Amino acid sequence: MKFMATTTLAARNGNREISLTLQVWKEGASHVAYTPELDISSCGKTASQAKARLREAVSLFIEAAADMGTLEEILAEAGFEKHGKTYRRHPILLREKIRLALPSV
Repeated sequence: MKFMATTTLAARNGNREISLTLQVWKEGASHVAYTPELDISSCGKTASQAKARLREAVSLFIEAAADMGTLEEILAEAGFEKHGKTYRRHPILLREKIRLALPSV
């Protein structure tokens, strides 16, 4: 089971917001929640638990990056632009799947 949704994670001080893609899938007995923009994942026994843990992990990551003074650089490298108190990703012009042959092993 894999689904994608968008969730908004607000900074703890309530002043700034960022929207991130959330992907959830099942691996064995665990559910994995992942945000590709920041390459952060977490897991849990249920999809809800995995999402809650991911939200916490992303919030802690953002807080630590802000404390170190690297948040702006990290978000810029991840393709975000600051618009007032909100960060938005660069518009995606094309999204498609490609198929490549793998070498024989």
